[in-house]
Amino acid sequence: MFEVAGALILIGSAGALGLLVARDYARRPYELRAVHSALNLLETEIVYAAAPLAEALEQVGARAEKCVSGLFLKARAELGAGAGTTAQEAWECALTQYQANSHLRPEDVVVLEGVGKVLGTSDRQDQARHLRAARERLHALTQKAEDEARRNVRLWAYLGFFGGCAAVLILV
Repeated sequence: MFEVAGALILIGSAGALGLLVARDYARRPYELRAVHSALNLLETEIVYAAAPLAEALEQVGARAEKCVSGLFLKARAELGAGAGTTAQEAWECALTQYQANSHLRPEDVVVLEGVGKVLGTSDRQDQARHLRAARERLHALTQKAEDEARRNVRLWAYLGFFGGCAAVLILV
């Protein structure tokens, strides 16, 4: 009786680990698409609505997907703190906090760091050009992440459960 329970616990634990790794592969493309859409909203707010940067960040934070809205709202909060914080400093602070809880990889974050370097430093057309360039890089990274997800999500899900079964067979 205890042997069967132990085997089921081992298979379930290994399967859960596999599903956790698979979830990371599946979430990255979703977050990249959400960031892409949010940068599109930011460009709209800056270029067409001619909103000041703090207001534009707040609007994007309110309308973007929940998984990325915190990045824009935190940048808005840092910018509005009134401590002489520049837009780049506010963006970097928000990005550091966002990165800790996201599924983005360092190559994704580098693109977002580039966005922070141009926010509020030039005219609307130049910022729009930089935002379009960042979206193009994110689009390429999204396609690469989708390819990785297609290959690895199912692999890790099965590998976890079959690894647990293999461990049980070895122990029996």
